[in-house]
Amino acid sequence: MPYVRRHLESALDRSLDAARVVVLHGARQSGKTTLARQIARKRGGSYVTLDDDASRHAALEDPMAYLSALGKPAVIDEVQLGGDRVVRAVKRIVDDSDARGRFLLTGSTDFLSVPTISESLAGRARILRLHPFSEAELAGCGQLNLDEWLDACRIEPPPQAADRAGYMGRVCRGGFPEAVALAPSERAQWHRSYLETVVQRDITELGDIRRGEALIELILWLAAHSAGELNIQAACQQLGLDRSTFNRYLAWLRTVFMIRTVPAWSRKYASRITRRPKQYFADTGMAAALLGIDADALASPTSTVSGPLLETFVLNELARQAIESFEVRLHRLRHYDGHEVDIVVDRSDGAVAAIEVKATGSPSDSHLKPLRTLRDRLDRSAPGTFRVGVLLHTGPYCHRIGDRLWLAPINVLWSAG
Repeated sequence: MPYVRRHLESALDRSLDAARVVVLHGARQSGKTTLARQIARKRGGSYVTLDDDASRHAALEDPMAYLSALGKPAVIDEVQLGGDRVVRAVKRIVDDSDARGRFLLTGSTDFLSVPTISESLAGRARILRLHPFSEAELAGCGQLNLDEWLDACRIEPPPQAADRAGYMGRVCRGGFPEAVALAPSERAQWHRSYLETVVQRDITELGDIRRGEALIELILWLAAHSAGELNIQAACQQLGLDRSTFNRYLAWLRTVFMIRTVPAWSRKYASRITRRPKQYFADTGMAAALLGIDADALASPTSTVSGPLLETFVLNELARQAIESFEVRLHRLRHYDGHEVDIVVDRSDGAVAAIEVKATGSPSDSHLKPLRTLRDRLDRSAPGTFRVGVLLHTGPYCHRIGDRLWLAPINVLWSAG
């Protein structure tokens, strides 16, 4: 497929202008290598990958000499394969010079949690995460700015309508570049092969996982429970795992960016909310493939997983777009009295937006109750902080439906100019 400009590219350029080292990490096959090569060409730098045996051997044999000979910026792909020996050489080189943009390091594991690297490059590096394609990137349009929702307190209607079948097609496609380029009939096999590669090559090698079948069962369980509250005790009972093993496997899945944890939001409710986070699969195409579900099955009104997967799709889209809003964080809210909001957008200045996701084209007044409840409670306890509540749905309706409350189609997330 032709090169698709990534929205992170601008932030990556700014970071290279400001920091000595930039770390670009993200899931395997999310487009890091393509973006890194683009940056190297644009800036006249050099590119090497430690996934290549010869390059890795040369880098490990004499890392100082090898890295010093690379042009600026020196793009080092899959840096986790070089471990501390390579990263410490990077540290020594940048400590001897104040030059900005000396190294761009990429990796398919979380740079701050992979055990082969103990050197964090604190004070020297900026760390950016590249997600699979967002819908805005694939459409070639501007992405939603969450700050605009929080500041303007209104929603602009998208120029084109979409329907339930179209949304479910996007859910099953996911955002991995190679999967996007494939025909729908080929994507499920690609996703299953991807899972096998990540488990056998990344997690098993780095994490010394001895029960690969138990890890696969956990991944399938997480796909079936995406957008669900993480009840570790119940999960361990269902899977036959002890808590220690469960937590260790879960940590590895986070390290390879397969799942995303959304913490509970508690700033205004203190001890009266559940502290359990929600777990989301980081790509809905992967989740749908593992569950054996296609777009037609998801679009059926009788589907029991369309709601959770659609919420996962929206959460991932918001997370991919939040890279331009560094002061914004995503949370979930569940009060002990039963009040629950799917997604709470919380900015550092106290501004709050609330989002509900419904897999229906005809939302009812009852669907707005969680948004009204949060608005009213915050108006009493923290006046001025609740800015907007949005009910995202699969229909065409986009209009205000009360004080700071809106109905909006899901594609409002990627229809900016």
